[in-house]
Amino acid sequence: MLITLKNTNSCVFLLLFTPLLLKAQPAEFRILRKDYIETFKDEAIKEMHRVGIPASITLAQGILESGDGNSVLAKYANNHFGIKCHNNWNGETFFMDDDEKNECFRKYESAYESYKDHSDFLTSRQRYAELFELKITDYKGWANGLKKAGYATNPKYADLLIKLIEDYNLYQFDTFGKAPHKEFVHKKEHKEKSITTVGIHNISIKNRIKSTICKSADTPEKIAKEFDMAPWQIYRYNDINRGEPLTSGQVIYLQPKRNKAEIDSYTVLQNENMWEISQKHGVKLKKLYKYNNMVRGTQPKTGQVLKLQKRK
Repeated sequence: MLITLKNTNSCVFLLLFTPLLLKAQPAEFRILRKDYIETFKDEAIKEMHRVGIPASITLAQGILESGDGNSVLAKYANNHFGIKCHNNWNGETFFMDDDEKNECFRKYESAYESYKDHSDFLTSRQRYAELFELKITDYKGWANGLKKAGYATNPKYADLLIKLIEDYNLYQFDTFGKAPHKEFVHKKEHKEKSITTVGIHNISIKNRIKSTICKSADTPEKIAKEFDMAPWQIYRYNDINRGEPLTSGQVIYLQPKRNKAEIDSYTVLQNENMWEISQKHGVKLKKLYKYNNMVRGTQPKTGQVLKLQKRK
């Protein structure tokens, strides 16, 4: 009987105090969205200047993919973008159920490594190449382009990114940092003109675009540093692939090339290729191919007359 009373008292005690015990347990810590933005905006801006992805897009993707940094992947693998291992990953891994059971995800030493790998992931895949032709402030174009290229299966993915960017003013970060001025001469000035010297390089105007001439041992990184630019700007403005060496004497543009040249047409010289002609006249390479109905990557014949402006 005493045993029964003891058991009964124990049960009463537990029934009375269990809610208090449960209430006393600390709640799981969750990162607030405003704190996530404040914490990782610098990482997004840093990557924008390194490779040319709008900071607003990177931040919005990080928010969406990691649940403001509260997802299992973000907490235990520093993976803020849900990037899976794929065949070329040699780093640490983290396994969890996703579309399939026990899938392999990349694990990073820090959140910044995740942000950097996200940038490298987009720049190394051809299906995203067209996005890098967009203006750095065109977050809507980037959002729709990511969806179109198959980054996510959610049909509302682009809308979700755009809503995040606009609700939290993430687009403000797309203009952070220094960029070269767009105009150095009056619009009526068309001739190439040397205007100043910065460091060891002269600055000239070609097709109303600021340019310089590559010297021996120059790299995009060296030129970018001298002109207070980001390396991705040198690569993009000159249609150069990342890691491609520069040649002494070649023209390097410090601003985006234009949609048309100052002259209507040009006769191809012996052994000239489309990129060299694009650089010679300061016209975008993709426009040069488009105006002449040529497949990108093909080369013109000696003596061929190329259109350098849109057909009228």
